[in-house]
Amino acid sequence: MIEGQEGVTWDDWVALASACEEHGVEALFRSDHYVSGCDETRTVLDAWATIAGLAARTTRLELGTLVSPVTFRHPAVLARAAATADEISNGRITLGMGAGWMKREHEAYGFDFGTAGERVAHLAEQVEIVHRLFREEHVDFEGTRYRLQDAPGLRRPKLRILVGGSAKPGTTGPAVRFADEYNALFGTLDEVRQRKQALDEDCERAGRDSATLRYSLMAPCVVARDERGLLESARRVGARFGRDPQEVIERYGERGPVGTVQQAVERLKEIEKIGYERVMLQHLAHQDLETVALIGRELAPAVA
Repeated sequence: MIEGQEGVTWDDWVALASACEEHGVEALFRSDHYVSGCDETRTVLDAWATIAGLAARTTRLELGTLVSPVTFRHPAVLARAAATADEISNGRITLGMGAGWMKREHEAYGFDFGTAGERVAHLAEQVEIVHRLFREEHVDFEGTRYRLQDAPGLRRPKLRILVGGSAKPGTTGPAVRFADEYNALFGTLDEVRQRKQALDEDCERAGRDSATLRYSLMAPCVVARDERGLLESARRVGARFGRDPQEVIERYGERGPVGTVQQAVERLKEIEKIGYERVMLQHLAHQDLETVALIGRELAPAVA
């Protein structure tokens, strides 16, 4: 998972996608933000334009957003962008959706931020609309925020919908009703265990078999073959975000696979035991393609 708002150029995206396919990384997801969190001079390319471009340049890689805020696009626009990329990729797209959280980018570009309650209400409507547009011939919808009148469907019934969040009712509700996957934000092992339990309980209340909802986790990842390499990897991450390498190791190590390959494998297996089926590894030093190769060739096979 790449934070696309942190200066990732088109050449960087092409290099990342090529490295993923070459080294056996199954999926490349990106954030959907309009402003960097630490340096607003950094390049920020549009998420769905980038994904459509990569869809045409790759052959096996799953592509998607973690996640697209409902505040940026009308659900019909978002659904059509994802459906277009899905056709270009021959079915390799996952549409990740979330309520949005970064107030600064909304103020900068004139998006209505609203309250957290308003945003999760919009998310519920959007997830339902997108789900129906992918699967139904025509859609009528009358909600608080959105209205569709006999809208022709997009004929993408297999296009996967992911909802991201912290497993609170505002995000788990629409996920349990309409999504294929729920992605929990990074947390300690105790926190991700609690989120899994909350999702299980919401599935039970809604009458959905929890085995039909894929559980995934987004987690920071700093990994190397040995301690010396780990410190160097942490240094590269810290240089981009103004943190000391040791702080990177300690801070991220609380919430994700950080360490040597063996240490990272052990953490991933702990997450798997809790019930998560896949982990989206947040790779913050995006020009470090050696780590991408290490993830694909050594880390992923050890937990497959």
